[in-house]
Amino acid sequence: MAKKEMLVAAIQNGTVIDHIPSEKTYQVATLLKLNEMTTPVTIGYNLRSKKLGRKGIIKIENKFFTDEEISRLSVVAPNIVLNVIKEFEVVEKKTVITPKDIRGIVRCNNPKCVTNNEPMQTHFHVDNGILTCHYCEMEQDINKVELV
Repeated sequence: MAKKEMLVAAIQNGTVIDHIPSEKTYQVATLLKLNEMTTPVTIGYNLRSKKLGRKGIIKIENKFFTDEEISRLSVVAPNIVLNVIKEFEVVEKKTVITPKDIRGIVRCNNPKCVTNNEPMQTHFHVDNGILTCHYCEMEQDINKVELV
């Protein structure tokens, strides 16, 4: 029987973000401000995946995310899986789902939109991968958005 080697070390407590499309791994890291963390962070990139072909994985020790932080992830990488780890065991699995409303995450494509000209938070309504600006009603594809 072949030995299976773990490519990324296990963590005692924290969160593992799995099934990230490889090309989105660093965008997820940026969105979660992992560069500002003081606890150990491990990023695996271009790992083999039966489901995706290639995937990214991020392990953050002693960090548990709020629902708001998780909803931010859904904009760049829907269908990723968050594993909450306590004492080296997965105690909860969450599949990230895009919320119906997104605030302060995505920039509006309309240069004349009030959110691009006044100091205010963006607000979009989400329907089948289309984001509609609450203020100017411009639509944009969730896969082509620019983050704030």
